[in-house]
Amino acid sequence: MKMESVTSSKSTFSRSGAVTSPHTLASQQGIEVLKRGGNAIEAAIAVAGMLSVSYPHFNGIGGDAFMVLSDAAGQVSTISGIGQAFETLPEFEQQIPQRGIHSALTTACTVDVWGKAFAYSQQHWQGKQSWADLLQPAISAAEGGIAVTESQQFWHEYRQSEMQDWQGFANIFLQQGQADQEHAILKQPELAASLKRIAQFGHREFYEGELARRLVQGLRAYGSTIQPSDLVKTQARLEPALSMPYRDGVLCTLQPPTQGITTLEIMGILNHFDLQSVEEGSAAYYHLLVEAVKRAFWDRNGLVADPDFVQHDMLAVLTPQHLQQHAQQIDLNCALPWGEVYQHGDTVYIGVVDAQGNCVSMLQTIYYDWGSGVVAGDTGVLWHNRGASFQLEPSHPNVLQAGKRPFHTLNPGIYLKQGKPHLLFGTQGADGQPQTLCAILTRLIDYQYAPFEALQRPRFLLGRTFSNSRDSLKIEANVDERTLLKLKDMGHEVHLIDAQSPLAGQPGVIQICENGIWAAHDPRGDGVALGF
Repeated sequence: MKMESVTSSKSTFSRSGAVTSPHTLASQQGIEVLKRGGNAIEAAIAVAGMLSVSYPHFNGIGGDAFMVLSDAAGQVSTISGIGQAFETLPEFEQQIPQRGIHSALTTACTVDVWGKAFAYSQQHWQGKQSWADLLQPAISAAEGGIAVTESQQFWHEYRQSEMQDWQGFANIFLQQGQADQEHAILKQPELAASLKRIAQFGHREFYEGELARRLVQGLRAYGSTIQPSDLVKTQARLEPALSMPYRDGVLCTLQPPTQGITTLEIMGILNHFDLQSVEEGSAAYYHLLVEAVKRAFWDRNGLVADPDFVQHDMLAVLTPQHLQQHAQQIDLNCALPWGEVYQHGDTVYIGVVDAQGNCVSMLQTIYYDWGSGVVAGDTGVLWHNRGASFQLEPSHPNVLQAGKRPFHTLNPGIYLKQGKPHLLFGTQGADGQPQTLCAILTRLIDYQYAPFEALQRPRFLLGRTFSNSRDSLKIEANVDERTLLKLKDMGHEVHLIDAQSPLAGQPGVIQICENGIWAAHDPRGDGVALGF
């Protein structure tokens, strides 16, 4: 393995446990839980709670969440937390709004993921920590205030012209936080009160208690069609992992309707190539990854949806025959044209390993930056807009239907080696998630880079972005000039983005080795990796 060239809060080595997340205080809370004997799930809940306060533009309790869990022996499970579409839906003529109350078409499942994970911890990992104690740091941060991050400041400034129209948003994020000013402090007393009720009465308070009543009342006051029964029906699912062999290990992620299947398909196509004979960072390297991405995305866009509502076999894309066919169709010298619709979205990644070797790989999201922009009444809960990812075309597998879970871009994962957890990985970035992950995973597995080195290397993003509507191959500017010229010769329409650009994702990685644990967070983000 290539050794770490940088030692900083972005990268750490430890022997007893490690945490990576996009915010320093969140990572610190996870470490504190581990130090007092808590397990990886308990630490992840503490991290997730803090992130719901400290990174409100990318995640929160008004959104969805996903966990991939493994014990030290490699027994893998997942918790898939996707809120379903309301039973009563508004009518849309042409398209679903991307912001506002009618983009908030699905319930929020994050808190139920926390609750089911907590129960799993007690039943399977001898969890002893108090539910209320795990949430208390987040409550204190929401009450006392927390410094606005560079990331929040950027997205506040970028969306400032839109925010004035977002219902219930201004009193928290435009007035108290003053997030466009340097050294601003954001206080969220209403969110603190909601978290207190969850801490006191348990996670189902969000779905069946007084807080649930106020959430429904607050959303309906702005024109939502949500009913109390919609929250009652919201349940995260404990499911077997979706897995696939890659090199001398096994990749594990979540079942559809997440695009975990897409990440596995990309890696399955690449498994047919001897990447060690291809120079990392060369035009041939990027070309192979991009062409595999294109083929997997074509399958994804026409197939992946809630399995409860479709008849076709989505898992057929992972058969050896299908993967081999895609691999054989890749022209090593010529790029296929690209013009697919780009899925936007932001999220946060959490990775935790405890002293017993238990692991949590987790993502938490409100879909777009700032979600729907709607705060539910007096609860301080910013609701997500994942419902905007539904389609209105009746023949589309992801067509909007009552009670249906939307297609989800989130797909954290774990890589098993010799049957035991070796890598934890995940990233922010919607359509960029499988693209970022295939670059990171090939560098970690095929080229034996250490985690922080793998995260530092230049990455790409195929398709449109929020700031560039061209269907081009965005690639970071620190890629070798000869590589760029060769990619253009191959037929790729190349557009340079800044080196270490946030557009290339903000992933985290934890690697478990015989001598200890390497943990890293992407240098493009605010976060840190900590160990003890």
